[in-house]
Amino acid sequence: MTRVDVLTAGETMMALRATGLIRLGSGFTAGVAGAESNVAIGLSRLGHSAAWLGRVGADEPGRLVVRTLRAEGVDVSAVRRDDAAPTGMIMFEQRLPDVTRVQYVRAGSAGSRLCADDVAAVPYTPAIVHLTGITPALGASCREAVRALCALARERGARISLDVNHRSRLWTREEAARALAPIAAQADHVIASPDELELLHPGGAAEPIAAEPVAARLLDGGATEVVVKDGGAGARSFTADGVRAVPAHSVQAVDSIGAGDGFVAGYLSGLLDGLDAEGRLRRAHAVGAFAVSSRGDWEGLPYRDELDMIGLPEGAALR
Repeated sequence: MTRVDVLTAGETMMALRATGLIRLGSGFTAGVAGAESNVAIGLSRLGHSAAWLGRVGADEPGRLVVRTLRAEGVDVSAVRRDDAAPTGMIMFEQRLPDVTRVQYVRAGSAGSRLCADDVAAVPYTPAIVHLTGITPALGASCREAVRALCALARERGARISLDVNHRSRLWTREEAARALAPIAAQADHVIASPDELELLHPGGAAEPIAAEPVAARLLDGGATEVVVKDGGAGARSFTADGVRAVPAHSVQAVDSIGAGDGFVAGYLSGLLDGLDAEGRLRRAHAVGAFAVSSRGDWEGLPYRDELDMIGLPEGAALR
């Protein structure tokens, strides 16, 4: 078994970023994108060992995914190549300075065919198994894979981290609530925005409900920490010791895509480094700030020796 700090799993797609309007025959730049692999890259850049499990097609986009993650220091030795399905694709089109239109070509993709047998074959002993609400939304076999990952975490002594990350284009709130509540009940660390947290309330929160009672219920059920992302206002950490709130950094946002994944990578990094609740949130905000300051899902994520740049005065030059 290979020891890794974090094991995560999900779908990573070839990402095409339009240089203009797609309908007018725009050109594209190619890369990769996926919430879980974004987190893995962020952790690797911060000096942690990270492994990503997923399926890619036996095609050039699949090779691009594997090559990119390997180049970023992510362990991809358990990735499955699927001869019967293609690698998914995502297209980004900038319509306003901070409004991005996203289109998916992922139905029937290799990534959506991740299954419990793939999990059974992984050769890792992780400290943390990180999951998102995206993977179980991709289909029944992916939901089985997530359940298997939860079982693997318990068998191998790992903590479970869940980023709720609800995507309304993949499933309804009712479907998400039914699938995610049991996963959250097993998680040690739950990360969500206030509206995502509502999904974890009994009945899927047909009416708006405050974060506090949902967080309290998760803590009573065995969670160690519930992190609520309050957008530009910052984030709150709920633990048995109380609530800690840390404001977000004020930065010039260039591209908000990937901000949440950067936040999660920073949070998990702080957790691995033994930081307290405020320290974890501060690092999460720092990594998230780097994410929004550059175009791309993960390209602007910082290395550990760059984290202190966030505190430098405006216009600072490093010579």
